[in-house]
Amino acid sequence: MENFWTSNKPIKGLRHFVLVNETKEKGNIIFLMVSVIDSEINLKTTYEELINSGNWSQGWINLPKIQAITEEYVNYKSRNKVGDVNEIFVNEDSAFNILNLT
Repeated sequence: MENFWTSNKPIKGLRHFVLVNETKEKGNIIFLMVSVIDSEINLKTTYEELINSGNWSQGWINLPKIQAITEEYVNYKSRNKVGDVNEIFVNEDSAFNILNLT
């Protein structure tokens, strides 16, 4: 599965994401996606949504900054100034599990 994805519409103002974890929930394959700009912007999506919905493009599409980081992101960050960052857990076999790079 490709790790790098571009959302066709901004998600909280951002469009470039990395697939960092894959799990199964109730028999469905679930992917944890994290923004490459801001780890606070993360989401879970199903295989069906990622591959077949038309909402995502494989790889990072080269976009003008104003399209990659929209005003929506600036507004989101100004409304949600929180000191806490949610932890993101990755499987041992994830390409982003830096603790097992030996």
